[in-house]
Amino acid sequence: MAYTTINDSSAHFHTQLYTGNGTAIGSGGNAITNNANSGNFRPDWTWHKVRSTTNDHQVYDSTRGVKIRLNPNATNSDFTLNEGLQSFDTNGFTVGSDNGVNQNSETFVAWQWAAGGTAPTKTYKVVVVSDSGNKYRFRNSADNATFAQSAVTLDLQEGGTYTFDVSDSSVSSHPFVIGTSANSNEYSTGVVYKLDGVTKTYSQYTSGFSAATTRQLIITVAASAPTLYYWCSVHSGMGGQINTNTLFGSTNFDGSILSVVNVNTTAGFSIVRYVGNATSGTTVGHGLGAAPNVFFVKDRDATKNWIVYNETLGNDRSLTLNTNDQQSASTDHWANTSPTSSVFSLGDYSHVNANSDNFVAYCFSAIKGYSSFGSYQGNNNSEGPYIYTGFKPAWFLVKLVDNTTRNWQIWDSKRNASTPAPAIGNPRVRTISASENTAETGDYEVDFCSTGVKIRNDNSSWNGDNYNYVYWAFAECPLVAGGVVSTGG
Repeated sequence: MAYTTINDSSAHFHTQLYTGNGTAIGSGGNAITNNANSGNFRPDWTWHKVRSTTNDHQVYDSTRGVKIRLNPNATNSDFTLNEGLQSFDTNGFTVGSDNGVNQNSETFVAWQWAAGGTAPTKTYKVVVVSDSGNKYRFRNSADNATFAQSAVTLDLQEGGTYTFDVSDSSVSSHPFVIGTSANSNEYSTGVVYKLDGVTKTYSQYTSGFSAATTRQLIITVAASAPTLYYWCSVHSGMGGQINTNTLFGSTNFDGSILSVVNVNTTAGFSIVRYVGNATSGTTVGHGLGAAPNVFFVKDRDATKNWIVYNETLGNDRSLTLNTNDQQSASTDHWANTSPTSSVFSLGDYSHVNANSDNFVAYCFSAIKGYSSFGSYQGNNNSEGPYIYTGFKPAWFLVKLVDNTTRNWQIWDSKRNASTPAPAIGNPRVRTISASENTAETGDYEVDFCSTGVKIRNDNSSWNGDNYNYVYWAFAECPLVAGGVVSTGG
C-alpha cells in the first residue's frame, strides 16, 4: 500500500491541454485557465509543446522572469520573447502570438509545477564577524556554518516574509536595521521589530537591543518596494544591499556560493539561480531539505547543453536533456560528489559552472505517493516491465542510458489514450520527444496503472532487451493520502 502526505497532487503539478488562437499580447493574448482538481493552480514553471506540428519546446519560470524563454531541446541561452509567456495567472497563464506557445488552431500541452509561490517565508540567522572592521554575515539553514563573505547583497521576493534572527551574542551591540540607503533612512513599511517576543517601536528596538535575549526584525516585502540596505544603527559600514525583486526566489546561504532559490519543499521541487565560478568542488544551495534525486542545469548566458544529474547513475555520470546521447562519464560535472539535503556540487565543466555565467537548475526530490525517480531494465517484449511508482502517474518521462540514438520520451494522463479503450488497462499512446522539436506521435503504449507503469510495447526507446533506462514520474492522484507514509513506494 502506498501512502503520501500530499492529498491532491494537482496542487503541485498539472497538465493542461489547450488550442492556440494566434492572438497577440496587445489584443489580450490567449489566457489559459487550468482545470486542476485542486481548484486554482498558479504555476511557477511551465513547459510548453505544440502537439500537432513541429516547433521547439519552451520553458518559462517565475525565477528567471515570465517572458524569458529557454528551449529544453536546444542549446540556446535565455531569450526575452514578448509574444511567448506573458504572465503566470492565479489559475493558469497567458501566452502571446508566438507559434511555439500559441499558433492558431494548433493543439498544445503545458506541463506545470508549483514552486514557492507568491508569499514565501524564510528565516535568516545573522552574526557579526571581524573583517576589516565588524561586518554582518549569515548562517546556513542548518545553523552549523557561517557564509564566508561579509555584507553580501541579498535578494528578497516582493510578497515574501523574512525574519532576521539577530539573537546571536556577537550581534548584541550592533542593532540590525533596514533603510533606504546605506547606514541611514530607516525603512518601516512591512517591518516588525521584536525583543524577547514582544513587538517594539523602532526606538524601543534599538535602545533595548543589547539587553534582550532574543531579537528579531521581520519584514514583509511590499510590492514595488525600493532597493533597501541592512545596517547597524550604531556603527557604519557593517551591512549590505537588499534587492527587492518581482522575480521569485530568495537568497540561500547553504552553498559555497550564493544562490537564489524558489522552493516548494512539500512537493520536492526548487528552481535555483546561481553564478558560476569555474571552480571544482563548488556547492550550491537548493533549498529542498532533502537530497535531490534529479536536477538539470542550463547556462543562461551561452549556447550550451542542458546537463542532467540522475541519482541512479551516480555522481560520475550525466545525461544531456537536449540530445539523444547515452550517459557519459562526467567527473568534471558534479565533482564526483552526490548532492546532500542542502547542496549540490559542481565540477569545473563550463556547461554547469562557467566563470561569471548565470545558470538555472531545476531540482527534484522524491515525495512518496507524489513523485518517483528511478531506473528499470527492458526486455524487448510487448509485455514489458512494470515500474512501481506508488501512485497512478500523471506524467512519465523515460531515457535510455546505455545506447545512443534514443530520445527522451514523455507521456501524460491528459493526451490521447487508446481509441477505442481496451477492456483491460489504461494505455497512453501519444508520446512527445523532449529532445526534439517534432510533433507528438502515437501507437507507443505504456499503461498508467494505479501504482505504476506497465510497458506494453517493445520499442527500444523504452524497452530494448537488457537496455537500462531512467524514468521520472509525477502522480495523477495518490492511492492513499492523509499523512501516513509507508516504507515502500
